[in-house]
Formats: sequence, structure tokens, C-alpha cells
Amino acid sequence: MASPVRPDVASAHVQPSAHVQPSAHVQPSAQLTAIARLLEGKRVAVVSGAGMSTDSGIPDYRGPDSPPRNPMTYQQFVGDDEFRRHYWARNHVGWRHMDAARPNDGHRALAALERRGIVTGIITQNVDMLHTKAGSRQVIDLHGVYARVRCLDCQQLMSRFTLARRLDAKNPGFLDSVAPAEGVEIAPDADAIITDTAHFHMVDCEHCGGILKPDIVYFGESVPKPRVAQAFDLVDSSDALLVVGSSLTVMSGLRFVRRAAKAALPIVVINRGPTRGDEFATITTQAGCSETLAALVDALPPLD
Repeated sequence: MASPVRPDVASAHVQPSAHVQPSAHVQPSAQLTAIARLLEGKRVAVVSGAGMSTDSGIPDYRGPDSPPRNPMTYQQFVGDDEFRRHYWARNHVGWRHMDAARPNDGHRALAALERRGIVTGIITQNVDMLHTKAGSRQVIDLHGVYARVRCLDCQQLMSRFTLARRLDAKNPGFLDSVAPAEGVEIAPDADAIITDTAHFHMVDCEHCGGILKPDIVYFGESVPKPRVAQAFDLVDSSDALLVVGSSLTVMSGLRFVRRAAKAALPIVVINRGPTRGDEFATITTQAGCSETLAALVDALPPLD
């Protein structure tokens, strides 16, 4: 898990336009004031990433302290029974950890800003549903959610809880056979880092016998086009873009920053490290999401 950055040591860069210009280092009080002034009176679309949920106990992919990760690709999942069985064994442990996670101050802050009419909606790259759990209503789950499972053949949907009951019946004692929950490392996509999965048995779709897959966009898989279009519409209908907790390394999130920059919208980036979108930002702040967003709630008045 990435180590929180204290507000008193956070760094910020402020520039006057949608593209980076040489800028002076400012103190945290000045950076918050600059962000509040930039966003005041505006309807703000949000893009959130894994760094948003680290304070809820869910690790990120590319934080400063994150270990190297090698997530399963879509091609591996659909093309190899052993890869698929190994994944489901790990997920059978990991999804319970994600289901137990609770929103942090950053999630609650964005929900509060939505209630005030400031945040128009959230495009999240996370699958943890913590924005929804915090009370945000306009949430686009860009990469899907951990709590649903889809049959790749008949497209039937089921809840992850329902599948868990089937897998428990098929694999009695499996959860007790792996390390205790506190001794298992959990990855950001509800995957548990365990190696002994040879004794795990998978089940197929009850309706057609097809392959079951978490309703999550894997690496190597495309985000559904209607979902992308909905996200673009959210950016287009807003007056500013706020990026929180994302390195924007992959195009999945970066494209919305580019869209906002092309429209000359003000862009604020809050992340614990540099991002691929910093060149487009009006303000970049290397700080934790929870404390910065909580402070922003106090600094921004409701829209009239």
C-alpha cells in the first residue's frame, strides 16, 4: 500500500492555462486556495483511480510503494483452463476483502460535493464500488465492478455472492486451507496472492454451461463503447475535470484528460506521484486524496 503523504509535505505546481507552464512551488494552504478558486462556481467531472482507495485498505497498482504486479490478461483467462481456475481460486479469497472495504474520507468528500451540485459525476477506474457505497449517485464504473459475474456465452449476470455460495459448496474447506485472511496479500482487482490452488474446482454457468468471468474489464480487453461514450458525455457537459488517485498510465483514463484539455477545461490532478496527464493539467498536487478532498469540501461553497 502506498504510504500517505502528509499535507505539510505535499508539493504542488500551479500554472495559468490548461497546459503546463513553468510554475512556482506553493505551500499547501496556497495550493488548496488555488484549487478552490479554480473550481469555484464550476460543475466538475471526476476521474478516480486506485490511489483513491488505498486509505480503505485496497492497494494500488503503481503507487510509490507498490510491489510489481502481473495481472492476468483477458487472453489468458479465456484461452487456458488452468489460468482460469487459478484466477478463480485467488478471487474466491480476494473478493471478500474488497467486499468488506469501506469508503474513506475522500470518497465521502466527493459524495458531499455531488450533493452540493459541484461534482457532476465520477468516472472511476476502480472496481471496488466504494464511490457508490459512499453515497455518490452518478458513478460510471469504467472497468466494471467486483460484485457481478457474467457468462461469456449467454451474457447472464449473477452476483458474486451467489457464485461464492456455489464455489463454497464445490470446494468445502478451501478457505481454511489457504493462509488466514490477514496473511494473504490482496491485489487491487479483488485477486488474492496465493499459490496453492491446485485443489480448487471451478463451476460453469448454470444456464448454458459457459465460462464465467468477473464483470470486470481485464488487461487486453476493451471498455464497452457505450460506457466510454457516457464518460465522454460527462466530461463534455462539465466545466472542469478533477483527477484523483490515478497515474493515468493507461489510455483508459488519460483519454478523458485529453478530451478536457482539447476543450480548454481547467484540469486539477491530485495524486501521490507524477502522472501521465500532468502536461495537460492546470494544477497538479502530489498529495493524498483523502485529506486533500476533505479539505476541499470546506473550501468550496455550494453552487447557486
